[in-house]
Amino acid sequence: MKINERRVTVSLPVTGAGFTLLELLVVMVIIGLLSGFVGPKYFSQIGKSEVKVALAQADSLGKALDHYRLDTGHYPSTEDGLAALVTRPANDPRWDGPYLKKNLPLDPWGKPYVFRSPGEHGEYDLISYGKDGKPGGDGESADIINW
Repeated sequence: MKINERRVTVSLPVTGAGFTLLELLVVMVIIGLLSGFVGPKYFSQIGKSEVKVALAQADSLGKALDHYRLDTGHYPSTEDGLAALVTRPANDPRWDGPYLKKNLPLDPWGKPYVFRSPGEHGEYDLISYGKDGKPGGDGESADIINW
């Protein structure tokens, strides 16, 4: 028994293969323009999220401070600071903490929150000075306050 084999060859034209340097440059310019428009909008959203995190942390610290006050009858002193939410102050026998599940957080920009008790605007003042770390400011550098 003999099997006939047929071979078919197809040849494709070689013209037009690959990209020219000009085409690659045009694509790179388009990608650069797109990233120039999208990049700033993306990074501005990051700054807004840091402000939202600071507000959420300040709210959480405020609730922990209120819990501390319910147990002890007073807010921690300025000298004891926010550390009193995690570690028992020496002069507080009614302390029943820790009042935070984790260690004391820094603000989203890596700086400690400022705590004053008694405060100038209430029983206590809780402040993050924002991205620049200085009082005042606008946008991401604006102060995050509890009053």
